[in-house]
Amino acid sequence: MIKKPNLNLAYALQTVQDNRNLYAAWAKDYEAEFADQMDYVLPQKVAEIFVEIGGIGPVLDVGAGTGLAGQALLKLGIESIDALDLSGAMLEVASDKKIYKNLFTEDITKPIKVFNHLYQGIISSGTFTHGHVGPDAIENLLAVAQEGACIALSVNKDHWLKKGFSTKFQELDHTIEQLLLHEVLIYGAHSEVDHRNDLAIVVTFKKV
Repeated sequence: MIKKPNLNLAYALQTVQDNRNLYAAWAKDYEAEFADQMDYVLPQKVAEIFVEIGGIGPVLDVGAGTGLAGQALLKLGIESIDALDLSGAMLEVASDKKIYKNLFTEDITKPIKVFNHLYQGIISSGTFTHGHVGPDAIENLLAVAQEGACIALSVNKDHWLKKGFSTKFQELDHTIEQLLLHEVLIYGAHSEVDHRNDLAIVVTFKKV
């Protein structure tokens, strides 16, 4: 019997194909069964922090999913947004919202080759977490950012500690500036008790 998609299964993902399979099964119900029920506030917080540090479009929303962070950016006045996600099924849901100019299905653990221009801003909410993407992918994102681009990436705090994100950012010191760490709650007051205190670090920086 196929298990119903949930947060624990998402955290347990091990391969790219596992990821595609889970989110293909979850896409249509993702917002109702996860984002709404868990009071998933992280996409809104990432968008707000991006704007606070001076972020502008055009923006690439990495791991855009069903478009929650893109919706938040749009409400904050940023209209030029593209979406990138590993799951074509999730992007199909996002496309119905008419938020994004372009949508790309890509694996960010590999060099990103689909773009014919660079972005002035990059955001990511919920992609750098358990069972998903590690710190090495950050270099692939920098490759599609303009000089001076503002970048805001959320990283699950436990994932940050276990996967050595601090070391990666030290290695990137010559290519980035204005590095700041913002610790935020992933879920709001109406989330399940087990995850109510889960934390993310929203990393903000600019490409040199």
